[in-house]
Formats: sequence, structure tokens, C-alpha cells
Amino acid sequence: MTTATPKTALSVNLNKVALVRNTRHLGIPSLIRAATLCLDAGAHGITVHPRPDARHIRGEDVLVLHRLLRARPGTEFNIEGNPFQNLMDFVRDTRPDQCTFVPDSEGQFTSDHGWDFPSDAARLRPLIAQAHSLGVRVSLFMDPSPQAMAQAKAVGADRVELYTESYASAHGSGDKLAVLRNFVDAALAAREVGLGVNAGHDLNLDNLTEFLAAVPGVLEVSIGHALISDSLELGYAGAVKSYLACIDRAFGARADA
Repeated sequence: MTTATPKTALSVNLNKVALVRNTRHLGIPSLIRAATLCLDAGAHGITVHPRPDARHIRGEDVLVLHRLLRARPGTEFNIEGNPFQNLMDFVRDTRPDQCTFVPDSEGQFTSDHGWDFPSDAARLRPLIAQAHSLGVRVSLFMDPSPQAMAQAKAVGADRVELYTESYASAHGSGDKLAVLRNFVDAALAAREVGLGVNAGHDLNLDNLTEFLAAVPGVLEVSIGHALISDSLELGYAGAVKSYLACIDRAFGARADA
């Protein structure tokens, strides 16, 4: 049986490249060089998460990467962050292909939960509408709760990004299948109400193929920490090609099912 959805796109999150650069004042490693090498190797897009404390991605990085992506038709620029902090300024300035709303607090170590419905609904709705007025697709960072998908659609989201840390933590354990089943159910619920499905957080070369083979209709994965870590050994191009191979294997497994 073949899948009815396009093959999953790979967006490379460059936050960790910026984090290393920021430890010195030499401008290396270069974000532009990293983005170019990843895109040349077949990545479909670039993701950045400019936090208010600028501990990795800075405001000028967003603008420079925006110009690079605009000069490469067919590639996607995804800016993620909290719309109640600094995200909307970047959305207005660059009009990226996609903005991913993430409920991070200022100074938070890393993203660790999705939006809460119905409590977040009223304040999210006008910001989603604002992004739409700029021609920007909106994805909401969400825990894999099937019951919440209709509520995400109701506030105007185009997609959800399923927060995959629980799957990554359970991978290789006895809980894996039950956790994975919850992601399958969440993805099915999202698709049933007309939401596109993205995924991200702690996906890596060991767990990506199994996730994509099981979870239907994932349009895009955003991978940063693991891919940039793998790049230390494989190079940017080698790491990107390895992740694309994981995606290919997942879709091959579906075709054989």
C-alpha cells in the first residue's frame, strides 16, 4: 500500500550552530555556510528559534537567513518561538513560509510542552489571524493529544507540530509501542479536521525511520540538536543525507506494508 501524502520534508534547525558561534567573536561557524551546505545536500528548509535572550539565533541572523532562503526558490523558512514574546516582530519583518508558535517561557532551557486548550485559545486566535494576513502559514507546537487537534484547528492553525520528546524517551523501551500509538492517534485526529502534521524534538538517526513509518501524513520534521551533533562527525552534507535516507526508508517501509 502506498502513502497518499508527500514524502516528509526535512527542515534543519540551526540554533546549535549559532550557539557555538556565540562563544567567540570570530563569526564562526557561519550560519550562512551551514544553511547553504544543508540545502545543497537536499534539506528542504531551515528552521530558527530566536529566543528573547539571543543565546543562539540573533535578530540579524533571521534577516540574513531570510535573504538566503528567498534567493533559493522551493526552500522553506520556518521561524519558531513564542508569539507573546518576540516572534511576531520577525514574522512581520520577514514573512516566512511558516511560523511555529511555541509556548516557551523566557530563558527556558528548551521547548518542553505544547499549547493548552481551551485555556490558550482566545489569546492565540488573533495572532494566528495576524500571521495569516501576512501570508504566513501557522503551525502550533502541540503535545500528542488527539482530543486537542480539533481545538487547534478551531483557532485557525494550518498545522500542528507534534512534540516528540516522549517518543524519543520511550524509544527502545517497553513503553515505545503505546507511546507511538498515541502519536498515530494524534496525527489521525489532526488530519481528520484538516490540519497538516509536522513533528520535532529529539528525533535522531536511531528513531526517525520508525516514527515516520508508523505515524501517518507527517509533512515535515524539524531537527536541530541531533543533526548538528551528527554533523561534527559526518559533516553537514553527510548528516543531511543520512536523515534523508531515514525518511526514504520510512516511506519504503510504508510502500512494502
